Amino acid sequence: MRGKVGPVLAWLAATAVAPAAAAPRPVPECRTAPVRSDRLTDLGARGELVLASGTRAVLSGLNWPEEASAATAWLLGKRDKALALTARGEPDRWGRIRVDAVVEGEAVDLAGGLVADGLAMVDAGEGDSLCRPGLLALEETARRGGLGLWRTASPEARDGAGLRARADRFVVAQGRLVSVGERATRTYLDFVPRGQDGLTVTVSKRTWRRLQERGLSAASLRGRLVRVRGIVTIGRGPVIDLASADMIEVLDEERALRR
Repeated sequence: MRGKVGPVLAWLAATAVAPAAAAPRPVPECRTAPVRSDRLTDLGARGELVLASGTRAVLSGLNWPEEASAATAWLLGKRDKALALTARGEPDRWGRIRVDAVVEGEAVDLAGGLVADGLAMVDAGEGDSLCRPGLLALEETARRGGLGLWRTASPEARDGAGLRARADRFVVAQGRLVSVGERATRTYLDFVPRGQDGLTVTVSKRTWRRLQERGLSAASLRGRLVRVRGIVTIGRGPVIDLASADMIEVLDEERALRR
């Protein structure tokens, strides 16, 4: 095992380590345990890894797709192969650990492979931080190539009807922000003028503070092209509650929205 861990860690470092400016020290959910070896024996519901040791695990940084036949087949193709596992944070409420998993001797990263082939989307889940921001670049390449889940375009943030059709589902949407409204407990990012049917993103005070620490503000975000991801709910219109500051990407240079 010792001879294989070095290349595994090097591969993860090259593809998944966050820039120091964005994460000066690991947040609790991203802290890693020592690498250990295990084997994938089966898959449970929602992509749960059933391991030979009896451990139940989920891959860090992924949203398991609703139509998962391709992702399931891809993972089961790695069944019974030795995996180098790196656990992150504490077990979840169901006793599952979040892991980075690499096929030993092959430098095949399970989460990275699924994202690169367009078989899963990037998601920080219930955590405050995306522990593997390098996955976003892999997803962008898959998106541009129209691979897997990206063969069908996601609805635009201005497409209220398309977003309503995806209620209670995980969505990646993008558009240009029309307005940003700061309130005492929440900030509202609107992609359409008031009264029109389109996406609103709600940001908690805590998450908004993290965005401000990264240099973003109401003034700097207004008029920008951004991509957001999360579960769509329906209020007066489609809504995504931004669970993590890492779940919003600014896609263009700063540009004031002119009236």
